[in-house]
Amino acid sequence: MDAFAGYCALVEHRIRNVHGIVVTTRDIPEPLIGDLDGAEIQIDCALDSKQRLFLLAHLFGHSVQWNVSPRAVELGRARRPPIVEELLPEIRDYEREAASYALSLLHEAGVTGLDQWFSDYSACDVAYLLDYYKTGDKRAFLDFWTDNAPAIAPKAIPEFTPVRRVFRRDGIVI
Repeated sequence: MDAFAGYCALVEHRIRNVHGIVVTTRDIPEPLIGDLDGAEIQIDCALDSKQRLFLLAHLFGHSVQWNVSPRAVELGRARRPPIVEELLPEIRDYEREAASYALSLLHEAGVTGLDQWFSDYSACDVAYLLDYYKTGDKRAFLDFWTDNAPAIAPKAIPEFTPVRRVFRRDGIVI
């Protein structure tokens, strides 16, 4: 087992057993690679262990938001690009907060030493998403990768009870 597969197992265990969110691995139709509804995270079975680790943590971060903030549920809904420019800073902040919760989850699970990798991955994800929302074009994800992105600061995960909402199958989970 590669190191990232081991990290995935630790993180998934924590999501399920500490935070009470179901994790399901299945074939997810394109263009999605993952989905969430507030009480469950679904991950595509075709992802490699690095993609899986990022997406587990990232969708967990959004799950926290969805369970503590009605506005987060609204920000996470499906959108058709181009979206209004005024909404982009709030979406950027929403994504960064999810990344902060995700990084705390990694640390809780004992996954340390990956903070810069996770910060780089998160920055790439945000850049990809914002470009998509501005242009409607889906460029290659790694076109947005830069090394040494600004570090994400972990944010304490608040207590919450997972509440099932609706999956975002009709939206974009990147």
